[in-house]
Amino acid sequence: MKKIFSINHTLTFLVALLFILSASSCSKRKSGDQPLMDSTYIAQYMNAEPRFKDELYWGKLFYKERAYELAWFRGHELIPQAQAFVDELGKAGEDGLDPKDYQLVDFEKLFKDFKGIKRDLEKRDSLELEIDMALTASYLNWSSDYYRGLLAPSESRKADWDINLNKMNLSNALTKFLNENAEDDIDFRPNHAEYANLKKALANFREVQKAGGWPKIPANATVKEGQASPVVPLLKSRLATFLGKDSTVMKDDKPVFSSDVKSALKKFQEVSGLTATGRLDAETIRFMNVPVEDRIRQIIINMERWRWIPEKFGSDYLIVNIPEFKLRVYEQNKEAMNMKVIVGKELHSTPVFNDKMEHIVLAPYWNIPPGILKNEIVPSVMANPSYLESKDMEVITNDGTVVDPGSVDWSAAGSSGFKYIVRRRPGPNNDLGNVKFIFPNSRNIYLHDTPADQLFNASKRDFSHGCVRVEKPIDLAVYLLRNVEGWNRTKILDQIKTGNEKYVPLKAKLPVYLVYFTASADTDGHVRFFDDVYDHDKKLKSMYFSKL
Repeated sequence: MKKIFSINHTLTFLVALLFILSASSCSKRKSGDQPLMDSTYIAQYMNAEPRFKDELYWGKLFYKERAYELAWFRGHELIPQAQAFVDELGKAGEDGLDPKDYQLVDFEKLFKDFKGIKRDLEKRDSLELEIDMALTASYLNWSSDYYRGLLAPSESRKADWDINLNKMNLSNALTKFLNENAEDDIDFRPNHAEYANLKKALANFREVQKAGGWPKIPANATVKEGQASPVVPLLKSRLATFLGKDSTVMKDDKPVFSSDVKSALKKFQEVSGLTATGRLDAETIRFMNVPVEDRIRQIIINMERWRWIPEKFGSDYLIVNIPEFKLRVYEQNKEAMNMKVIVGKELHSTPVFNDKMEHIVLAPYWNIPPGILKNEIVPSVMANPSYLESKDMEVITNDGTVVDPGSVDWSAAGSSGFKYIVRRRPGPNNDLGNVKFIFPNSRNIYLHDTPADQLFNASKRDFSHGCVRVEKPIDLAVYLLRNVEGWNRTKILDQIKTGNEKYVPLKAKLPVYLVYFTASADTDGHVRFFDDVYDHDKKLKSMYFSKL
């Protein structure tokens, strides 16, 4: 738990000082007048608490835009939104946050004190200022974490996340909240269904934790269908947690590995991204034996990642979840298609970012990246002058002129002084297959086909140099060009057969998101966990929980 800083003594001095100044300049203020906020007091109050300090800009702007009038009072009475907001602060734990990070002020005591001193005008005005400032600072602190995440934008990038973060004018948001019904604008949680599902899963897993967690399956356990074994009751108990309300079949006391148990185990393997054999193998046992406490932390950091996602994807978009090795396309907010993908190996990890797809390329050339050229291609060329031709590759200048590989100074390959491009011609041996899908970006990452389609049979598919290989490239191309006049499946296949590279622009740019979620839940709170293939979870857990 982070240290909570006491600011009461500082506040007492600041409020007293403010009223000395106010009294000297406003000696004729009527007893019914509301006190005004002061810019110096705002700065000193918010700077006294580290979590408030980060939102000082918004605090100053908020009061400046309302001519320094108090916000949470009407006629010396707290408005209903004040209590509604304070009640909301205590619910932060439901979202994997720490309520104590937002309960930095004892509002219950402040509200009680305020009710008891209404006849003492000076003390009343002093408390009104303190309460108003405390509510505003707490609101800005709370809403920022819910809307943009507990970690600052710079910290999210350190956690290997470079998707454009949410932006909001918190001053306007607070003004709107105070002017409308308290319930209408108090919820800053991500409005994506996945977030709500994970929140439900978090509550479920905490109940499991309270009950003592789930049983551990012996690492060397084996059992076949129809066999009785002491491991079966343990397995049933573990599967019951996974199945939730569908777990009645797991609640009998028979120690037999029945067909129902096998089916449930197969379902567990399938949704967990494991090879769905229905057999109790070592990989399945490893997955089942992750402690519930670890899974709770995994759910929480994935909820944080959803706070880093834009409030709306748009109605049409493409999303790749890297640890899941899965691509999904959405049209009018409904899934239109999905397919397996192959992502970068750990040393060439696929980055997390977003951009917009602009065109696809049929029968593409593959321009060899500088790193691959220097480390893999050049040594082969030096050993075998015919290597490029044997691999259906050629050397061109920047203007596209083909040159003799023998005339090239290969010692400069991979450097800025190398004036040539090495590329593989379109065809069955091309590493990009028959199609690539371009969303221009500085990382030179794109989606593409692959001739090595047997790799899609693997459960863990991290084999590429960073780009994303798609399982059904032709289906994806047909879908993306469905509204482009003159293009259909036949035309696409005919163009590929020519072996001539062809750029085809999309009718409208399509948002593309490459994301990294290691936990996903359905509406019932059933969770699918995926392996942390790049250790991003490990880094994020360290950063996130050090702040709680």
